[in-house]
Amino acid sequence: MLELKRIYWTRQILRLAYAAATVWLSASVVLALLPNRASVDIGQRATTASAMLRQMFDGVLAAVALPGAFIVALIIVAVVFRARDVRRRDPVRRFSRQQRREGMARAGGECEMEAGFRRRCSRPAEHGDHFYPWSKGGSTTLLNFVAACSRCNRAKGARIPSPGQQERLERRRRTYVTLDAPVSVGERQPLP
Repeated sequence: MLELKRIYWTRQILRLAYAAATVWLSASVVLALLPNRASVDIGQRATTASAMLRQMFDGVLAAVALPGAFIVALIIVAVVFRARDVRRRDPVRRFSRQQRREGMARAGGECEMEAGFRRRCSRPAEHGDHFYPWSKGGSTTLLNFVAACSRCNRAKGARIPSPGQQERLERRRRTYVTLDAPVSVGERQPLP
């Protein structure tokens, strides 16, 4: 659970930082293109169109240097995360028939994903989904198996579920899983 929280919040912070840097970059460009009142008041007007364009270009270049460097750093961090995810991938992507049978029996043939108002989806399960996505390093084990209807499976996609979703799924599983069966969900492949 702690690993999922760390991974989830790290990726959320990276997304927010990227969005903030994009806004910062856009604002810098807009502000650099606005006329500078101090230079107009003093009378330092450019005499030719090429001098005026050069002055605008230099202003924009100076304004986007810092946010641009920040965006490049964020892209490098994202590439490193993706490379680690690829190295973690389980060599087996599909659940075996036995795992699928056991997972579906554990769920009682119903979808285990969340519907509206954080309740269990009432549709019949059609798919065996990786709770922690395979593309992000989720293992192909019964511990990471979630029975899902096609609608919930498509809606989840390859997103990492939040720690709250994991807690709620484990809490719901306690109501329909036998006492000796594990209710925990989500398992990630270790780095090789």
